Amino acid sequence: MQRRLSEFFTPQTAQKAGYVRGINQELDPLITGMDYDSRRIKPGNLYFAVPGIHADGHSFIPEAIKQGAAVIVHQNELETRRDNTAYIRVRDSRFAMSAVADAFYGFPSGRLVVTGVTGTEGKSTTVYLIYQLLSLAGKPAGFISTVQYDIGEGEVKNPEHQTTPEAPAVHHFLREMLDRGVEYAVLEASSHGLSPRTNRLGDVAFDVGVMTNVTHEHLEFHGTWEQYREDKANLFRALDRFDHVKSIGRDGGGKKTVPVFGVVNADDPSHTCFAAAAARRRTFTFSARGAPADLSLLSLESERSGNRYEVRAGETGERFLIRDRLAGAFNPGNVLGALLTVSGLLAIPVRDLIPLVPRLKPVRGRMTAVDRGQPFEVLVDYAHTPSSFETIFPPLRERMNRSGGRIISHFGSAGDRDTQKRPLQGRIASQWSDLLLRTDEDPRNERPQAILEEIARGCPGRKPEEDIFLIPDRPAAVRKAFSLARPGDLLLLLGKGHENSIIYADAAIPYDEIGEAEKALAEMGYGEGGN
Repeated sequence: MQRRLSEFFTPQTAQKAGYVRGINQELDPLITGMDYDSRRIKPGNLYFAVPGIHADGHSFIPEAIKQGAAVIVHQNELETRRDNTAYIRVRDSRFAMSAVADAFYGFPSGRLVVTGVTGTEGKSTTVYLIYQLLSLAGKPAGFISTVQYDIGEGEVKNPEHQTTPEAPAVHHFLREMLDRGVEYAVLEASSHGLSPRTNRLGDVAFDVGVMTNVTHEHLEFHGTWEQYREDKANLFRALDRFDHVKSIGRDGGGKKTVPVFGVVNADDPSHTCFAAAAARRRTFTFSARGAPADLSLLSLESERSGNRYEVRAGETGERFLIRDRLAGAFNPGNVLGALLTVSGLLAIPVRDLIPLVPRLKPVRGRMTAVDRGQPFEVLVDYAHTPSSFETIFPPLRERMNRSGGRIISHFGSAGDRDTQKRPLQGRIASQWSDLLLRTDEDPRNERPQAILEEIARGCPGRKPEEDIFLIPDRPAAVRKAFSLARPGDLLLLLGKGHENSIIYADAAIPYDEIGEAEKALAEMGYGEGGN
């Protein structure tokens, strides 16, 4: 895509971007793309000089110009400037990226029906389920999640650890969807992405907001749990900010009013706060605990291969039997949220969507079974918060109590992140597990040993090298866990899920938990199984 600067950096865009002043804008260069990483700049690109935690993008302006940047967007006063380069000064470069990128890519979310999903847990799964239901119902859909994305050309693994990309990538992906004929976009909306401090999603015209839950996470960024919840609720506030009369699709086809509503988890005490954030809109509710709701779970039978459950519709009292192929007793709640969302989007009764549920695929790294014929069970999951531990452990403990097997849990905690959760993770895992292995997750700039010792503070009474082990090297910890396993045991490899690296202070080391588990089992002599 190529556009003259004057075509998209209009007075309206300048106002939204926090424009201060410009120099050499009369050059009106042809812009070929935009980025905030000087290493990726190509001739004709616009470069955002963004201050960061470890480096300041203003320091790399000379490199960006050398790479061919035609425009520099900056917030700091610059000592030197190039005559053949246009400069735009704004109050906050990171905040400005959203409005500028949205305008450059032609306001793509204004021509898509956009659903955002936020919450502490369940975001990636719910996004993927909504996307699949839309596709199975015959609608051209795309999505962006922590795990993978589809911009209209098939599903691709997400190579980043970032749940919500920076704004230029978000609007670029949405434009790619639009150009490929997608009409329905589903986005995973993280608290970071919804915060005005990053403004990654500030100019996405959301039509539907979905809230899975709100628990303890990311206090290192938000400061308080209350601010964390407030930032997440920005998704629902957005439903009142944008025009929902849209010309949908690549070729338009006339303006139409698209559905606008919220979907919230009635089991979470914060659901009323999210509904209040979009007070002018209808909010639908679901419950996995049998609470009064638009869709409420009445009974559940959970097995390794999936779940069977009875659901009641709140308005009519109608009951449905649902069967899914999604491992994990927590997944019915995600299914109910997805059913309500697609029912509202397409004006289709929930009962008509239920036959599609057995065709839904699980997300890679979310209760993924690794089976090479070994006599013990191996599950890989992304669970990395106290609330996700409280969700996954009890039903698994109940199942293992029936079979007589032990639970061996293997996990760590991320560095440069919320430290308060670490002993909580240890306490919960210790409560439900027979053996525990503490290992590196993403230490980043913290000392790995210190992180694992903080986890251990939540595990009093455990005996080192007997029922609790400290092995920072994650591949070695996987092998130790497998060596401890007896027939009938369950090994839970938690915290990495779909991710493809472990981040240390000096480098990110390639790592795939599922692949590592398969390799370790092969080393033990187990052959191809049913995974």
